Amino acid sequence: MSIGAEHRHAPHARALALELDWLEGVLNLRLEQHFQQHAEGFESAPPPPELPPESALAMLVAELALGPVERAVLALALAPHLRPGMLDLLFVRNQNLDRGFTEFGGWKAQRHGGFLPTGETAAFLVAGDDLARRIALLEVFDARHPFIARDVLQLDNEAASHEPQLSGVLAVRAEILQRLQTGEGYKPDYNIQFPAKRISSSLDWSDLVLAPEVMDEIQVIQTWLRQGPQLLRDWGLGRAVKPGYRSLFYGPPGTGKTLTATLLGQSVGVDVYRIDLSMVVSKYIGETEKNLARVFDQAQHRHWVLFFDEADALFGKRAAVQNSNDRHANQEIAYLLQRVEDFPGAVILASNLRGNIDEAFARRFQSMVYFPMPDAGQRLRLWQGLLPDPGRLADDVDLEAIAEQHALSGGAIVNALHFAVLQAARSGATRIAAHHLRTALAKELGKEGRTPG
Repeated sequence: MSIGAEHRHAPHARALALELDWLEGVLNLRLEQHFQQHAEGFESAPPPPELPPESALAMLVAELALGPVERAVLALALAPHLRPGMLDLLFVRNQNLDRGFTEFGGWKAQRHGGFLPTGETAAFLVAGDDLARRIALLEVFDARHPFIARDVLQLDNEAASHEPQLSGVLAVRAEILQRLQTGEGYKPDYNIQFPAKRISSSLDWSDLVLAPEVMDEIQVIQTWLRQGPQLLRDWGLGRAVKPGYRSLFYGPPGTGKTLTATLLGQSVGVDVYRIDLSMVVSKYIGETEKNLARVFDQAQHRHWVLFFDEADALFGKRAAVQNSNDRHANQEIAYLLQRVEDFPGAVILASNLRGNIDEAFARRFQSMVYFPMPDAGQRLRLWQGLLPDPGRLADDVDLEAIAEQHALSGGAIVNALHFAVLQAARSGATRIAAHHLRTALAKELGKEGRTPG
């Protein structure tokens, strides 16, 4: 690690060390009280430390207005990641029963061998045998508490659905862990449990060639991204208009739907996550809902734009129920549509065909933007924009004629040009000649079952 990085992370590391030192002291005190049967409990523990104000932990404590109990619960969730050996004391065995102490809670980790604290561990730490305090602790895991509402902690009960509510593992969200250690946000990546991929582009609005009426509709969405919630409050529409903005982008492939969604997010400084529907549709009952819930829950707290590409499969008309698979597929579609409708942020759905969209749901879109095939003038702008150096074209290339003669989408033009460059490079040429482009155009048109005119 560089000296600069070490210096940059120093205040965050100091704050976490202070908090974990405090937690260790509280834990040792509570174990001593437990085995000596003292009744004082958490209230007799020293107060939490003062943290370096520039640290991410200090900022989070202030932002969420966390008290000593909440700080202890958060530190307990952080301990397995930052100081795992601290919790080994909780592996102590009850000699009378020859097993661990029920009141300590905890799970045995599968890989690193450490103690994973549960809600029960937190209850032991801050409530002990005091039933009123134990009940009060449940507020920390209520959906309205900042820990849950802001997606800081979770009580993972997936493997303990029929067990006591505090038996779930106390887990800190990956983004919060990253933020507290480095001061920087964590960007989740695409995997089987998280079927979404953050998308970005080095292009900008000048590279996007759209008809003026399409750009006008895009600017409306951009206005909502910048001011939407505030406008609802200022105009008193919050009670009548559902939060969030839902837009359908439809039109032939390669006409700029994905790039437009990406640029919308980048223009207002928010991440755009593309939902991979091939991963969403699961053969396991309930997996689709769980995987989508992870995406929607994180998106809601982080103000992402959700982009459902190739949405035809999930947003089509319901299938007639012939068997249990049809029924589950319809349930998954219904769940997804409901989450889309209730999502308080921006959701963009992309479809090749407008007619595939369920009519009842279509009425709930705030906008439906048609991305047509570019006309000859727009095609010329695309060719010219992709080839900013005219010197790279041989004298026998007539871009105006190519744009006029070949009706291609922007994506197809990119593909054709890419292939032409490869053809030129393979032959040792430093410029693209007309025959390179003719070969590339024939190849691209052939994908669509067409031949050059």
